[in-house]
Amino acid sequence: AVGIITVVLFRYPLMRVRWRAQLMAQSDARVQALQARIQPHFLFNSLNTIASLVHNDPDNAEAATLDLADIFRGSMRRPDQLIPLEAELRLARQYLDMEKRRLGDRLKVEWRVDDLPSNAAVLPLMLQPLLENAVAHGIQAHADGGTLSVYGRAEGDQVVITIGNPLAPEGHSARGHGIAIDNIRERLVYAFGARAQLLTNRDDEQFYAVMVVPHVEHTDR
Repeated sequence: AVGIITVVLFRYPLMRVRWRAQLMAQSDARVQALQARIQPHFLFNSLNTIASLVHNDPDNAEAATLDLADIFRGSMRRPDQLIPLEAELRLARQYLDMEKRRLGDRLKVEWRVDDLPSNAAVLPLMLQPLLENAVAHGIQAHADGGTLSVYGRAEGDQVVITIGNPLAPEGHSARGHGIAIDNIRERLVYAFGARAQLLTNRDDEQFYAVMVVPHVEHTDR
């Protein structure tokens, strides 16, 4: 019995390391698959938007080109390398700016993020897939569009960010909606364990994605 217990105690750390490595490999693969799905149609839409702006609004076309470059630069970060929250929020704003150029007045965005700790450590591309879901299913699916809300704050030793959007019309396809959510949940488990979670909820009019991560200060290491 003592021998069995000893073997278990020595093997447990090794098994945990292997489990984390396997989870990271799966997470990397899913992130890459998700990005491969996002990038072609987002790139196509963005280039069409830029082309439409070149003659009539060249300054906006230039700003859109710079936003697009920053978004794709951000998408090339390692999925396990933590970044400051302010950097992730900046990329999220640039992404929604690109979508607003395309959708015009159909997309309205309400930001309430002043109470968020700018230097909290978060995963890259943590918010963008959720925002893409919100635009595709909550804004673009409606002829008149709608309002997408992003709000967050620090609550004790946690950072809470909520993304809200109108419910998709009845009969609208939700294809791909759960892929981003499952992927982010898996990445959160790898990075923060049980201290982080991604919850979803809805009422009669709105769908909500609520992300909770530990409030840990980002360092350059």
